[in-house]
Amino acid sequence: MKQLLKNIRNCEVCKAHLELGPRPVLSADVDSKIAIIGQAPGLKVHQSGVPWDDQSGMQLRKWLAISKEDFYNEKKIAIIPMGFCYPGKGASGDLPPRKECAPLWHAPLLAQMSNLKLVVLVGMYATRYYLENAKKNLTETVRSYEEYLPNYFVLPHPSPRNRFWLTKNPWFLSEVLPTLKERVHSLL
Repeated sequence: MKQLLKNIRNCEVCKAHLELGPRPVLSADVDSKIAIIGQAPGLKVHQSGVPWDDQSGMQLRKWLAISKEDFYNEKKIAIIPMGFCYPGKGASGDLPPRKECAPLWHAPLLAQMSNLKLVVLVGMYATRYYLENAKKNLTETVRSYEEYLPNYFVLPHPSPRNRFWLTKNPWFLSEVLPTLKERVHSLL
């Protein structure tokens, strides 16, 4: 695992497409029990090198009901984005994650995590990649989260930009999050 993580952190496969250059951000361990698979690092995470080191990360930790210490404990939680580097700015936010990363690195990473019990898929990119039987949109997939248990748990992105989605879908906070918290706590 150490060599694999070193190889990923030194990856330059999409160097030509990254406006700020490569800086792969992830965290994993052979003993990780939960893997969180999100989109790609934002600018703040690119600068700090710490996964989910932003408002979205704070919200995600609240949803999981876990401490920062547990969240960043690689033996408990692996943090694996779909694209390991900041993809750059687009017209309406960050660009999508680079498509090269997941096919190149995810299977080797997950194969080394023999204690992995749950994969939390955050957002549509991770959901589309991992769930062949995903619904027609992320909202319907999140609403049907029980269909993907015990292996996967589907979440919307915890970005502050999704406040409107949360307001429009109050069932997420009252029905989905309690199950997520229970599942996460049972594994940690």
